[in-house]
Amino acid sequence: MSTAAGVSEASPSEARDGRRVSISRFTRTLQRPEFGALMGAVAVFLIFTFLDATPNHLWLTQIGLASWTQQAAFFGIMSVPVGLLMIGGEFDLSTGIMTGVTAIVMALLIGKLHWNAWAAIGGTLLFATVVGLVNGVAVVKTKLPSFIVTLATYFVLRGASIGFVLHVNQGSTNVVLTGANYPGLASAKQVFGSTFAQSSSLPGGYQTAVLWFIGVTVLCTWILTRTTFGNWIFASGGDPVAARNVGVPVNRTKILLFLGTSWAGALVGIISLTQASSAVSEQGAGYEFYYIIAAVVGGCLLAGGYGSALGPALGACIIGMAFEGVIYANLDSSWDFTFLGIVLFIAVVVNRVFYRRALKARR
Repeated sequence: MSTAAGVSEASPSEARDGRRVSISRFTRTLQRPEFGALMGAVAVFLIFTFLDATPNHLWLTQIGLASWTQQAAFFGIMSVPVGLLMIGGEFDLSTGIMTGVTAIVMALLIGKLHWNAWAAIGGTLLFATVVGLVNGVAVVKTKLPSFIVTLATYFVLRGASIGFVLHVNQGSTNVVLTGANYPGLASAKQVFGSTFAQSSSLPGGYQTAVLWFIGVTVLCTWILTRTTFGNWIFASGGDPVAARNVGVPVNRTKILLFLGTSWAGALVGIISLTQASSAVSEQGAGYEFYYIIAAVVGGCLLAGGYGSALGPALGACIIGMAFEGVIYANLDSSWDFTFLGIVLFIAVVVNRVFYRRALKARR
């Protein structure tokens, strides 16, 4: 149908077709998976700004920023790849223990076998590659649920981190690099375990882990939004059968995603060892739940096929702020996990409310 001016006018049936209804830029922003997490992070930050009980309100200074970003970095380096794996429709319950086991592997290679630190980093990444391949291949070949396969990996690694370390480390589960006679360790520490941006107001500076966190987030965001592999991730998690029918290499995609979580675990292990010069058995055990929580808070669906890389990063910031905020608020630390659960629940609710309202909006 056309008007006298010759401008085409939509028919009633076309007007009712939701595909032809224009959506404003603001509404599109609300529909982004990470928007709810951003609102949740802002809410948590404001809560602890109000509850801050430190002299001179340190929560709003560089000291406060450095404390919670350090926590967020360790959670976020893992949470972002875990989020991508969840978008691909799988879970990895071995991620927490991987951060500790890889630190032990690197410590043993340097302290017991006297490897150069950079060679030990290569060996640690090789170890992580083997674990990631075992997880990925086992999942795609056996068709077993990924949480069962990776739970088995979790117990194997946790047991080895105790029994094997006790056997080779004179009955101690703590591997310590004492002294300075470790070739390459000083330069590795500069890259992975040092600080930057020192100032009079923050003599200790910010941990290099924060830069690695930002780098992992940027890289994963680029992969997810700007590459063919990113499309494969969404397709593999949304409908694997349909994805295979259109030529998506679903099995290869899932294996690569498991490799990604293992490599991220190795990165966290390398950072923690170079920072502390020590590693202890069972380090990181149980943290896999924090990574999954951060991804869910960040908008990644448990069913797969939906989410972003930025969302889990924001979820990690929420967890980091929750852990450090309790200290700054001078609350009883025995209630840390209860308070963390409440904060995370609020963040998820905020996330869901904004997302559902955005889906109903038509502007």
